[in-house]
Amino acid sequence: MAFSGKLERIRAAMPGLDTAMGYKREWLVADLRAGVVLTMLLIPAGIGYAQAAGLPAYTGLYATTVPLLVYAVFGPSRILVLGPDSSLAPIIAAAILPLALGDDARAVALAGLLAIMVGVVLILGGLARIGFVTDLLSKPIRIGYLNGVALVVIISQVPKLLGFSVERAGPLENIGRIFAGIGDGRIAVLAAIFGVGSIAVILVFRIAFRQRGIGTFVAVAAATALIAVLGLEDSIPTVGAMPRGFPAPALVGLGWSDVLSLVGPALGIALITFADTGVLSRTLAARRGESVSGSQEMIGLGAANVAGGLLGGFPVSSSASRTPVAEQAGAQTQLTNVVGAVLIVLFMSAAPDVTRYLPEAVLAGVVIVAASTFIDVKSLVRLWGMDRTDALLSLAAFLGVYLVGVLEGIVVTIALSFLAFALQAWRPYRAELGLVPGLRGYHDRSRHPGAERVPGVVIVRFDAPLFFANGGIFDTWARSVVRKADKEERGAGRPGVHTVILAAEPITDIDTTAIDELVELDEFLAARDIALVLAEVKGPVKDHLTRWGMTERFPPERFKPTVGAAVDEITGVLRRDIDGTEED
Repeated sequence: MAFSGKLERIRAAMPGLDTAMGYKREWLVADLRAGVVLTMLLIPAGIGYAQAAGLPAYTGLYATTVPLLVYAVFGPSRILVLGPDSSLAPIIAAAILPLALGDDARAVALAGLLAIMVGVVLILGGLARIGFVTDLLSKPIRIGYLNGVALVVIISQVPKLLGFSVERAGPLENIGRIFAGIGDGRIAVLAAIFGVGSIAVILVFRIAFRQRGIGTFVAVAAATALIAVLGLEDSIPTVGAMPRGFPAPALVGLGWSDVLSLVGPALGIALITFADTGVLSRTLAARRGESVSGSQEMIGLGAANVAGGLLGGFPVSSSASRTPVAEQAGAQTQLTNVVGAVLIVLFMSAAPDVTRYLPEAVLAGVVIVAASTFIDVKSLVRLWGMDRTDALLSLAAFLGVYLVGVLEGIVVTIALSFLAFALQAWRPYRAELGLVPGLRGYHDRSRHPGAERVPGVVIVRFDAPLFFANGGIFDTWARSVVRKADKEERGAGRPGVHTVILAAEPITDIDTTAIDELVELDEFLAARDIALVLAEVKGPVKDHLTRWGMTERFPPERFKPTVGAAVDEITGVLRRDIDGTEED
């Protein structure tokens, strides 16, 4: 038993080991194929983002291979791809280049130190179990986020697809510059033929033959072979040859002053990388019917950054462009990442010139098709028909990512999640309950027009925790219900309302401000000779009332186990079958 428990803890800490122990033979071909296809993107992306960060090109490959291998062991997502990221590159450059003073070796060492610091922050966050922040992202917001990411990625690849480049600007400006480039005749016909042709090949295999990964592999391999055979490498933009070399430690010439200088950037990059990775990982898991731990995600991402930093790399994050390529290529498990990492190392040592024949336009086509799978208009339309608020939140998340930026958009999505929760808790559903002839229990009178009020008794239900933001709303609403009911009772020739029962089962918490509102409601009712009875109160809520000195005002006799029990006691009727409040 002890060994079994220890093994379970190891498998929980190392999800890759858990996958390996349950690996199925039918996954192997798909994982190998996806790893080969993924490699074609990992190499140019790693090189390009390293240069964007002001570092030697080879460090991009080190920052790709090592994190992929480590995340495959410690990361919870089966198909998430880590690596250098375009959004992190300018932050890394701004942090290390002023300290490097033009020395490439020192820049590499600083970048490695920065990655280690980012990793340590993430690991500590994971151990402290603060990965719950990904739970703040509701499904509508995740849909909007992914739609925005997909559009950003697609637009960024269109110029490469057509063989020209544009200076990066805002999203709307980028679209304008793309159309301007097309209008000015800047399209490189040969590059466009290869780029659009690669999309066509992938779609044919995907639609006609129902094969996802094969089409991507065929498109990349065929284009590379054609460029090599026809000698067109000088006539079309290509990825270029890979540098030789293997990951190795490069932490030299550093001091504590460097650590202090990088604390701020490390904290910022850690927050950005986890927010980005957490959203993508959680969304991919939901699409595959799986689940991931946000805290384990932090640990896996942190371990990958520490290992990459120790071996000549720099901070990495998840990739919104390479991950869908792996998914579309049929990736089933972490083995895809392992295959990609191993192939990069083999290519660096045996065939560094192969990628000089790979057209950039073909890679752009592969990324565009892959990113398009993240677009989910159907779900947005469905949300609009089901819940306009959710649909608007999804649309706002989409606009935040697209108009403000992917990383800034994540902040927008988290803020929107808090807003959605606050709105729901601020103005929750409220109901007056009554008896419906022929139905047991007490039911929402607004949903059951035939429901009758127990003479002299008002039963109210508030479907949310009571806290500072909604306590006043609760008090005001309860008073209005009582006034209306009292007027109706007296109009029917009865004495009026003498008891209010709060069906408190949905109230899971209460804070000091809300307690004050409850006391004010009690005083309002007492001034009119109306008793307030609390039914089905949760234990923690009772504990709060006791802790805050409310036992005199709300002694035990004012609490009833069910609404039915409270009504029976008030009316003097004893029923064998007592029902609680039935929610409608």
